[in-house]
Amino acid sequence: MKVCKFGGTSVASAEQVKKVAAIVQSDAERRFVVVSAPGKRDSNDIKVTDLLIDLANAVIAGEEVEGKIEAVVKRYEENAQGLGLDKEISDIIEADLRTRCEQAIKVSPEYVLDSLKASGEDNNAKMIAMYFNSIGIEARYVSPKDGLVVNEPPARTMALPEAYDNLSALKDSNEIIVFPGFFGYTTEGVLRTFDRGGSDITGAILSAAVGADIYENFTDVDCVFSANPKVVNNPAEITEITYREMRELSYAGFSVFHDEALMPVFKLKIPVNIKNTNNPTAPGTRIVAESSANRRPVTGISADAGFSILYVSKYLMNREIGFGRKLLQILEEENISYEHTPSGLDDISVIIRSHQVDLEKEQRIVKRVYDELHADDVHFRHGFSMIVVVGEGMNNNTGLAARAATAISRTGANIEMINQGSSEVSLSFGVQQQFENAILKALYEEFFQPVNV
Repeated sequence: MKVCKFGGTSVASAEQVKKVAAIVQSDAERRFVVVSAPGKRDSNDIKVTDLLIDLANAVIAGEEVEGKIEAVVKRYEENAQGLGLDKEISDIIEADLRTRCEQAIKVSPEYVLDSLKASGEDNNAKMIAMYFNSIGIEARYVSPKDGLVVNEPPARTMALPEAYDNLSALKDSNEIIVFPGFFGYTTEGVLRTFDRGGSDITGAILSAAVGADIYENFTDVDCVFSANPKVVNNPAEITEITYREMRELSYAGFSVFHDEALMPVFKLKIPVNIKNTNNPTAPGTRIVAESSANRRPVTGISADAGFSILYVSKYLMNREIGFGRKLLQILEEENISYEHTPSGLDDISVIIRSHQVDLEKEQRIVKRVYDELHADDVHFRHGFSMIVVVGEGMNNNTGLAARAATAISRTGANIEMINQGSSEVSLSFGVQQQFENAILKALYEEFFQPVNV
């Protein structure tokens, strides 16, 4: 039994949806289909989600929305016509959008945005289920309201244990289940959206709930690459990767599969297969609990910008019991999560995502650390990237950190921070943002290019 998730580019047009149908028909094990909102049909196109955000902003501002509703409906109408569906589905979608615009604003501006963004996946699932049935595939649209129960705000949206119990009943269905990604409902019936990669998360939750043999995640690339192909020319393909490796790479910028989406399948060790909707016979990349292949020490290299460093120095810090806890408590009270905390005897650096702080919050944190912890020096530095070298075989290879540092030094960049996880699956380097691409290329050349002898 397989759960298949199709991303935005996979369902962007009528032609793409026909490919989805062919993929589902080609394998009787494909019983569950999770869909995103229609993405871009070409580089100049606009994603349906962006049209919906534009509509939501107009609703919140009290502006005229007729033209914006028409723009969204038109996208669905074009797909419906290409699929040979009658006007009924377009009428259903338009009525749904108008109801959301009228009702969501009564809750809050934030809810308007969530409700309208979620309509992209929801209405697309309705249309695709209707198309499946029109060509003889017995299918049924299922709303997340019928089982995908999530927690209450303000905590990050997560499925509750009862969601898995509720959704498990779907495995007994004789029809193909078409399920919208990206959102669930609280026990009070309030819609909440998942974080980035929301449809991936939905697919993983459904896979865990029904006990799928494999979770197929269809996108627009044949596989995961060992480095960003926009930076590195023709990077090596990854045929198999472990959950831990994928988690580390996703954390630092791999956009093919978001790290949070792995959690539901990780717990049950359900394999994930990343495949290409436009080339479904390609083997893709398998994400597994344990690698069976004898691979090179480094599986992949990734980079992500947008990091800041909080630097704190205090003489004899290492002898002060509870200093680190107190520092992190200040960040917790400011609603900030941290990424790394490299430290020395008298100093500690806390790496955070830059978007979590503005100037006012930054100044408040600095003042609190001075006042409450009596530090000698406290300051923020911005404009950093994290470069992560990942591989299950790294812990069995000596000198790998030295090789990485030497490769980075050839670019002229200074390493601001280096950290190796206790699992020894990854090495992280904090560097100035302007050196990111040069370092990525240098590390790829060091670990993936053949040595000339």
